[in-house]
Amino acid sequence: MSGEMSIIAGYLGQQYLPPPKPQVIGLDLGTTFCSVGVFQPGTGDVEVIGDEKGRKSIPSVVSFTETDVFVGHEGQELADVNPQNTVYDAKRFIGKIFDQKTLEQESARYPFKVVLNNDSAEFLLHANATFTVTPEFIGSRLLLKMKKMAEQHLGVPLDKAVISVPAEFDERQRNCTIKAAALAGNNKLGGQDFSQRLFQHVSERVLQQYGMAPTLKEDIQRLRQAVEEAKLSLTVNSSVSLKVPLHLWASEVQKQPVTVQQELSRQLFEELNADLFQKILAPIETVLAEGQLKKDEVDEVVLVGGSTRIPRVRQIISEYFGKEVNTRVDPDLAVVTGVALQAGIMGGSWPLQVSALEIPNRHLRKTNFS
Repeated sequence: MSGEMSIIAGYLGQQYLPPPKPQVIGLDLGTTFCSVGVFQPGTGDVEVIGDEKGRKSIPSVVSFTETDVFVGHEGQELADVNPQNTVYDAKRFIGKIFDQKTLEQESARYPFKVVLNNDSAEFLLHANATFTVTPEFIGSRLLLKMKKMAEQHLGVPLDKAVISVPAEFDERQRNCTIKAAALAGNNKLGGQDFSQRLFQHVSERVLQQYGMAPTLKEDIQRLRQAVEEAKLSLTVNSSVSLKVPLHLWASEVQKQPVTVQQELSRQLFEELNADLFQKILAPIETVLAEGQLKKDEVDEVVLVGGSTRIPRVRQIISEYFGKEVNTRVDPDLAVVTGVALQAGIMGGSWPLQVSALEIPNRHLRKTNFS
């Protein structure tokens, strides 16, 4: 009889008592953008939380000045005027082992300085003093910002999170991600690779036209941002006009900037990245092989990640599977939706059913903010 009463009490509690506040948040610590989500008990909905302006994707950018550290959109706004102390793409360096030559090749594209310390990458900064910070520290600032966003939105303190990591991360990289969470008080192919090809092309055109490629840190950062905006525009337009002012000469003689103008087409973008596009199929084929599946046995293909907005990416995947891909899910928020569901499972939220989501534990870790 007591068992029946417990069941009835539990049922009435779920029907008439307010649902408990989420205790665990889901964090997508992305290379380019970050986001935070929660599973809302009671409604069964996943909510992706926005910042004070309602923006749900936070740039993975941290800028150091003489007075403060600026994270996300605020950090990105300082990238033009403070390029040497504004760090982005830190996830590309986290937990990786480098030698001097490899690190120099990997870091050549950035306006900030990356140095080697015991086989690991660190960022050399100059704000009041000269100092270095680790990729884990950069990650911790991003995680801390998202934690505060969630706490302000939910009105409760949070000390547990599920953080997504790429499937190809090894144990060292996973542990470094956990280290980033602790500091917060908590494969290679990506969007920047496509952008880099376009950046190199534009830089070569500048060299041909003016006899000098961009060398100033400010010029490189300004041109890189213009190229990134052009790449995004080419996902919906067949061509775009790039226009950016550059100070190509560092001497006092030439103070006025020149305005670099170039017409860029989607066809050119696809030609520049043709070999990278072909690499898209390799991990897909690996997943199918490990799952012992044929591609015609896949019922639906959901695209995840901002670069899946690129028309050529969608075309290659669609042609490979012989069917239209699912583009209804926001590719920027798909990962955080998944980790928010997993956070709901780990937090014991109802009415979520554990069977609703199957994600290998080695790809997700619950961690405490310390």
